[in-house]
Amino acid sequence: MHKIIIDCDPGHDDAMAIMTALAHSGELELLSFCTVAGNQTLEKVTKNVLKLEEYLDLDIPVYKGCDHPLLKENKPQPAAHGESGMDGPVLPEPVKKEEAISAVEYYKQVLKKEEKVTIVALAPLTNIATLLTEAPECADHIEQIVLMGGALNGGNINKYAEFNIWHDPEAAKIVFDSGIKVIMAPLEVCYAGGILIKETKRFEREGKVSKLVKDLFDFYCRYAIDRGWDKTAVFDLIPVLYLLNKDLFTYKKGHVDIVLDGEDTQGQTVFREGEGDHIALIDADREGCMKIFFDAIDRLDQRYS
Repeated sequence: MHKIIIDCDPGHDDAMAIMTALAHSGELELLSFCTVAGNQTLEKVTKNVLKLEEYLDLDIPVYKGCDHPLLKENKPQPAAHGESGMDGPVLPEPVKKEEAISAVEYYKQVLKKEEKVTIVALAPLTNIATLLTEAPECADHIEQIVLMGGALNGGNINKYAEFNIWHDPEAAKIVFDSGIKVIMAPLEVCYAGGILIKETKRFEREGKVSKLVKDLFDFYCRYAIDRGWDKTAVFDLIPVLYLLNKDLFTYKKGHVDIVLDGEDTQGQTVFREGEGDHIALIDADREGCMKIFFDAIDRLDQRYS
């Protein structure tokens, strides 16, 4: 059993990662959500988590985190996720509010109480870097950070960098240099473990959660369809799948350096195999990944029937 905190910026793929974790409560004890500016503004992504909770009748604490990167301006990317950060589904306005304390203050409190916590980081690493700067002793209580971010070959926001790392490279450097065990799910493994566009048709059914997933994919898949692709990565799903079954992945041990400057290189993750204790996932059993995801949504449909 892993005790997890999901640090996120929903995001269609964040929502699907969250739902997959919820379906596996026997293996993943979800303590809370921490939000951070990334895909969209902090206000929008926090509202998206609360909307998801309202729809699924959840009562998991939500803590609002950092509203901008450590040194850069906030630069949302609506092309993939829309103006709301999670366009497509029409979800009820949330009644519940976020908690009174910030995500960083929450981390400080919970990490003193819990012996070891896994952070599932699906967004820029600003919250975690701020925590480690203000309270470095908290690192001893973090079992591991499993994150979606980075790229081994080519980027999706500049020539070499992936968005989450590029959005706050200084934060990423602090996290990767912290000595905490970091498992990185880069772009390449997210594409390898992705969903075929035709497979999204399976969610065209009556289940409450399937309906939500269908609406998410109807918007999210446009980016891939417009480019003639037959498959799309569900990026933030990969760290959760790794926690559920790491045998689905091949990986290498080494060290990740973060490049802080350069038009084509800011946010680049330079992986050196064999030189450290970071883990970079490099390939995935696509069918195995999708089986866990499909089964998770089926399980939630049954739970909400």
